[in-house]
Amino acid sequence: MEEKTNVMRLLEQAKVEYSHYCYADTDAISGVEVATVLGQNVDKVFKTLVTVGKSKEHYVFVIPVAEELDLKKAANAVGEKSIAMVKSKELLGLTGYIHGGCSPIGMKKVFPTTFQPVIHQSAEAYDTIIFSGGKIGYQVEVSLDGLRKVIPFTLSDIIV
Repeated sequence: MEEKTNVMRLLEQAKVEYSHYCYADTDAISGVEVATVLGQNVDKVFKTLVTVGKSKEHYVFVIPVAEELDLKKAANAVGEKSIAMVKSKELLGLTGYIHGGCSPIGMKKVFPTTFQPVIHQSAEAYDTIIFSGGKIGYQVEVSLDGLRKVIPFTLSDIIV
C-alpha cells in the first residue's frame, strides 16, 4: 500500500481533487527522469525551488522541471533587488522538506503574509500540473483552481 504524504492529507482536508504517483521503486532522480518514468509531458511536471532575497526574505518558485529559474525575472516578480538559491543543507530546516522532495504545499515555516509562491505562467496551459508530493518518490497532480484552495500563488514569467 502506498504511503500518504502530508501534501496529500492537506489536499484532502481542503477537499481538492488530485491524483498521485509513486516512482519510489525507480532510479529516477531529476525531474525530467521522473516525468519520463511517469509517462507524463515534461512541460506539465514542475519543480519547487526555494530562494532567499537580498532582504533575507525567502521565496518559492515553481517551474517546469526541464527549465531553469531566471534569477533576475524571479527577483523582479517578488520585488527584490536580487535573489539566490537556498543551499540544500538549509532546505530541511526552512521548509521541512529535503532536496528532491520539496513541495509548495505544507511547508514547515509560514513565510511572510505578503509572500506567495510564484508559479511559471506556462502552468495555465494545462488542466493540471504535477509536482512533488512532499517526499522523494511521490508526485501529486492538481488543477491550479484546486491548488489555489490550499495555497495562494501568483503566475509570472520566471524562466530563462
